[in-house]
Amino acid sequence: MNAFIETERLILKELEITDARGMFEMDSDPLVHRFLGNNPVSTISQSTADIAFIQAQYQENGIGRWAVIEKDSNQFIGWSGLKLIRDINNNHSNYYDIGYRFNRKFWGKGYATESARAAINYGFERLNLDEIIGIADVENHDSIKVLEKLGLKKINVFDYKGRDHHWLVLKK
Repeated sequence: MNAFIETERLILKELEITDARGMFEMDSDPLVHRFLGNNPVSTISQSTADIAFIQAQYQENGIGRWAVIEKDSNQFIGWSGLKLIRDINNNHSNYYDIGYRFNRKFWGKGYATESARAAINYGFERLNLDEIIGIADVENHDSIKVLEKLGLKKINVFDYKGRDHHWLVLKK
């Protein structure tokens, strides 16, 4: 396994096709997709395609979400990291977004904060970014709490795919 980052409890690495079963378990859960458009995957081939899409981002942008592996169990528990967003959202484009998604059985353990903090440090120290953006559905209080714990500040609320979302910013 080629790890980019190791934290106290986690390994962050590029997503691989071998992570498809873990991605499927996570992304087929309707509760995981509650604030993501309520469109969970229904086949493992969708998860395989999602991984291929992220792998293309590694090639095109030099960055993309990373698989998060729990050290104690060596198990895929979700993904976390930075993504270059080229689309226009909230009148911005070409920005780096911090994101995370975890299998529900690993919620509430601090893994989102731990992995996202490592990814933010990577962005500022290795990629020399000036700012990192976070976007969260206004009703996703747990995700907002994580982003604020990481130091991101709410700037405004905007429409993202028909739902109100907070736009949060962390400057270097």
